[in-house]
Amino acid sequence: MHPPVPEGYTLRPVRMDDLESVIAMFNADAKQVIGVEKFTSDMFLPEWTTPNFDLERDTRLALAPDGSVAGYYEVWDLEDPHVQIFSWGRVHPAHTGKCVGTSLLGWAEERACLAIPKAPAEARVKLLVDTLDINSLAHELFRNCGFKLVRHSLRMVTSLSDSLPQPQWPADIAVRSMRPGQDERAVFAASREAFQDHWGHVEWPFEEEYARWLHHNKSRQDFDPSLWFLALDGDQIAGICLCRMTTHDDPEMGWVSILAVRKPWRQRGLGLASLYTAFGEFQRRAKYKFGLGVDAENLTGATRLYLRAGMQPDPNRQFSIYEKELRPGVELATQAL
Repeated sequence: MHPPVPEGYTLRPVRMDDLESVIAMFNADAKQVIGVEKFTSDMFLPEWTTPNFDLERDTRLALAPDGSVAGYYEVWDLEDPHVQIFSWGRVHPAHTGKCVGTSLLGWAEERACLAIPKAPAEARVKLLVDTLDINSLAHELFRNCGFKLVRHSLRMVTSLSDSLPQPQWPADIAVRSMRPGQDERAVFAASREAFQDHWGHVEWPFEEEYARWLHHNKSRQDFDPSLWFLALDGDQIAGICLCRMTTHDDPEMGWVSILAVRKPWRQRGLGLASLYTAFGEFQRRAKYKFGLGVDAENLTGATRLYLRAGMQPDPNRQFSIYEKELRPGVELATQAL
């Protein structure tokens, strides 16, 4: 059983008509931690309507004695092999220190444990959560609930100058934007293959993962296929750089959602050329700030690439990743090259 709900508080599944109240709670927390309100309903509708994500089963809302939203947690455990479960949530600043987060995270662990009998018998099963490094209350919550710090991720940022380096593409590589309705499946397949050696990668069934990927990208209001750059070697996708015009907490910053080069084409400068191509396009669109996220100990050397491109880590947007083992066993997620 998860820890008891604080006296006067109640937990229940979230409903679609809770969306605006939940967003307001998220923004109260964001304002407290980073000084800006970064959440919108447009961000969460695609998540809450993801195929196989069930609000009744996979979410819990904490309501204060006066009926206001005190906190929220969700659990992501959608597909085989059910070995790496993710949870995410927030607590309203007015309700910290009252065990609301402890109760919600306890529910998340209880929900995550439902994955254990569905996982391969020999496999290790774990629950992952994360928080900004600067959020001391979240760190305390995770440690008190038995989670272990295992990884960091960085936000790399840069300001685009008037004189940008020109991309240097190999002679056999052509570059173009994605063609909607034609390239999506090949783009997803290239991304999936390129990230097989990324820390934490777990191989999920192709069709189910593709359906989720397509839903999340095409449901976004800021989806712009003209900012999805494909590096092609003949009819093969060698690399991808999938961008959007803004990031959720800074409308002035352009963003790379995914930058990936497939193994046969690595060490040929495609990553750097992709970045410089994106830099140039954002500058043409009057965007002069640019960012992306990366695993701090990236197994393919991506962090070194971004430093070479003139990007630097933003210490206020560094994330810590915690895990809690739900069942010991063989680790199926990628750990090292």
